[in-house]
Amino acid sequence: MRYPDTYYRRTMADAKTRPALAGTLECDTLIVGGGLAGLTTALQLARAGVSVVVLEAESVGFGASGRNGGFVSPGFATGSEAIARAAGPDNARALHLLSIEGVDFVRETIRTLGIADAHVQPGIMSVLRQDGGDSLKTYADAMRRDYDYTLEFLGKDAVRSHLKTDRYFQALRDPNAFHMHPLNYLRAVAAEIERLGGQIFEGSAVTRCALDGAEKQAHTANGLVKARRVVFTTGGYTGSLVGKLKRAFLPIATYVMLTEPAPELIRTAIATRDAIGDNRRAGDYYRLVENGERILWGGRITTRAASPAALARELRREMTTTYPQLKPLKTELAWSGLMSYARHLMPQIGEMQPGVWHCTAFGGHGLNTTAIGGKLVAEALLGQSDRYRLFKPFGLVWAGGYAGLATAQLTYWKLQAQDWWRERAA
Repeated sequence: MRYPDTYYRRTMADAKTRPALAGTLECDTLIVGGGLAGLTTALQLARAGVSVVVLEAESVGFGASGRNGGFVSPGFATGSEAIARAAGPDNARALHLLSIEGVDFVRETIRTLGIADAHVQPGIMSVLRQDGGDSLKTYADAMRRDYDYTLEFLGKDAVRSHLKTDRYFQALRDPNAFHMHPLNYLRAVAAEIERLGGQIFEGSAVTRCALDGAEKQAHTANGLVKARRVVFTTGGYTGSLVGKLKRAFLPIATYVMLTEPAPELIRTAIATRDAIGDNRRAGDYYRLVENGERILWGGRITTRAASPAALARELRREMTTTYPQLKPLKTELAWSGLMSYARHLMPQIGEMQPGVWHCTAFGGHGLNTTAIGGKLVAEALLGQSDRYRLFKPFGLVWAGGYAGLATAQLTYWKLQAQDWWRERAA
């Protein structure tokens, strides 16, 4: 098994490397962070003819944006009731519609740019680990009534005809959602930004900045960017450069493994190309890749660095207890990445001070919400809308520092225990 190589990097279609910043540049808008939020913001600005520079400390898609599970589906990391309590029912509805728009935006970007290497596969199935079909039907009815959004209900027999395990009961299938190769998507977006005149520099971490004046300045090891506006989109890899931003989220590690190629064995367990996620808060998510040759399986979170090898063993144990017939299947790769979680589990999008914006904290449900977050920031900068204000109730609140990390880890272990007891009682 190899670490920390990732399947996405190994299979990326565009291996272009970009130079580090050297010298002084001037632009209208500087984006700090070359993940999905930053590149989406840059794409929309470049499409409008705005001069934009992106500074990425590593390489395009290095963080969670480029090595996640690849699921693109509506929703946020927290539930609709919690969102309604904080933002009110009308704004909660508007926020959910934004999350649907994020899915459509990613799909339309793939279509418009012809990103065949994104390997889009429609369909995500959310499965229950306990018998509870009535609750799923009620939820599907509410989504159809409130959002004109169709979810397909699958009974136990239908679920088990696709997923050969007695661990699953009923499911909802979302035919509008899809899964894809996120790094290939990101790198195609980066190429389009450059085609439109935007500039992207890799290996260009911002070491210090001056943000209080009308002209913002960001220094790297060998360069300087002067801009009218700055957008920070650094996610789980945010450093201490902007303390207010650093203190407002928790860096949470998640883990993914990839199996060896064994299509015939895999078909004895998984007879669908839909991506799968279970209903546990501490649950698993997985999908077939390379035309069903392999399984990409993710799950588990930690609040401190952990060995990918050890976590891969846990993920494999979860896979083989769900599908005992897959015990002969070997793990080939495993990797981890940092996500950013706010205390309220919602994205943090807004203007910290005049001309200084942030778009971060998408952990747990990132590909749709990160894309729409970048689009909203671009709309605000272009004077097209103030829809970003829908996220005002979810601001840059202190995440608790080391105590917050400890609380998050204890909460995760508690949820794992609750999941375990709930399944045993089923």
